[in-house]
Amino acid sequence: MWVFLTREWINRFVEYLQVEKNASVHTVDNYRRDIADFIKYIADNSIPSLKDITYLDIRNYLTKLHQLSYSRRTVARKISSLRSLYTFFVREEIVERNPFQMVSVPKAGKRLPTFFYENELAMLFDAVDASTPLGERNAAILELLYATGIRVSECVGLNMSDYDPEIGTLLVKGKGKKERYVPVGSYAMDALDQYLLHGRIRLSNGREEQALFLNYRGGRLTDRGVRKLLNKLVETASVTLKISPHILRHTFATHMLNEGADLRTVQELLGHSHLSSTQVYTHVTKDRLREVYRSAHPRA
Repeated sequence: MWVFLTREWINRFVEYLQVEKNASVHTVDNYRRDIADFIKYIADNSIPSLKDITYLDIRNYLTKLHQLSYSRRTVARKISSLRSLYTFFVREEIVERNPFQMVSVPKAGKRLPTFFYENELAMLFDAVDASTPLGERNAAILELLYATGIRVSECVGLNMSDYDPEIGTLLVKGKGKKERYVPVGSYAMDALDQYLLHGRIRLSNGREEQALFLNYRGGRLTDRGVRKLLNKLVETASVTLKISPHILRHTFATHMLNEGADLRTVQELLGHSHLSSTQVYTHVTKDRLREVYRSAHPRA
């Protein structure tokens, strides 16, 4: 019986995330997985229901996560997800108190974002064969991700009406349904225009599709599709760095800051709500550090 009630509670919580918190699909999926893992744990340990969780149960769960070698970052996210769930339960008077309120979240070690150096990026661009419709699309995606720093979810969510070739801008729908305009560089505009004039027309097969980027069947390209095409480009380019669309976002931010862009501008372009999210990119390459040191220090 409690399993049925749990499913109902979780569905209400997900609706709360989507409607009141404007959580992204990716965020909601993470919450679902974290909660499902915890429900499995309490079922395996014969705990009657989510309402019967104690602080000791949570400590045992953390021990289990440690035994499974989860990273600090992952454990912190799982605890944050469950704390939010129980905060919602308290609000809805499903439980009287939040047992996760007193649980300290392990501090995640700060990792500098991985990014491409310019020579690595050049190899990646050279690996694109733009002689086919899919190749033209891939070239446009690669140029656009690097030129704008948009997230892959934002990229595949673009519609034809979001691109204004007259002034070279994109209307991007970001996290929390926030919208922002981002400029598109000349290289990306050239690749986009080539794709729209030739590749996209052939990929659409006469279908009316509002998506900017299409798959080989003429439908909207997915996040997974973008990751797959980028991995193929890495194999072709023989770049040893494991790529994800987010690395291109990191590269955009790093290169912008290294070339003198101010932090607030990069924050706006990336669509970050908080400046602290952008400050992680203020690391610079060793070459840039050496250059600044030599030009600024009197006895360099």
